Amino acid sequence: QVQLVESGGGLVQAGGSLRLSCAASGSVSSINNWGWYRQAPGKQRELVAGITNDGRPNYSESVEGRFTISRDNPKNTLYLQMNSLKPDDTGVYYCNAERAWPRRNYWGQGTQVTVSS
Repeated sequence: QVQLVESGGGLVQAGGSLRLSCAASGSVSSINNWGWYRQAPGKQRELVAGITNDGRPNYSESVEGRFTISRDNPKNTLYLQMNSLKPDDTGVYYCNAERAWPRRNYWGQGTQVTVSS
């Protein structure tokens, strides 16, 4: 089992920045991929940024160049630095940990990010 707890959400004006954190505990060594997803009102949850265990990041087109995903392995913490925020970035952001075998996805409880225009 893996437990994930997000923090760092809030209300920010367009153009501002926020940093999200996700503290992981439990069987963290079994996880192969980490990611941040967001869900806007009335929309499906979508992948925003991911990072593999060997540190390779990937980003959705909508956040490329503005968001940076990183992981502090000794602290078992995942981060998402969000710069130049836009109103379209508003949503609940979820931390995700994926185990490849046996396949299992773990989710945090989510943290609200609201960007005002």
